[in-house]
Amino acid sequence: MGLARTLIVVGLILVAAGVLLMFGARLPGHLGRLPGDIVIRRKNSVFYFPLVTCLLISVVLSFLAWLFGRR
Repeated sequence: MGLARTLIVVGLILVAAGVLLMFGARLPGHLGRLPGDIVIRRKNSVFYFPLVTCLLISVVLSFLAWLFGRR
C-alpha cells in the first residue's frame, strides 16, 4: 500500500509540474522571473541565476516533505 501511495503522489507532482510548464509563461510573475532573480546582460552574453525562484521551490518542497513525512 505504501508503494502505491508514493507512486500516486509522484504522478500527481509530475502532472502539476507539467501544467506549470505549459501555462506558467502566461501567468504574471511566473517562476524563473521573480523579483530578486539575478540577470546580468552584457553585449554578447546573459548570465541568469534564479535565486528567489530556487528559494521558493526549496521552501515548497521542504513543506511537502514535512507534510508527507509526518506519521
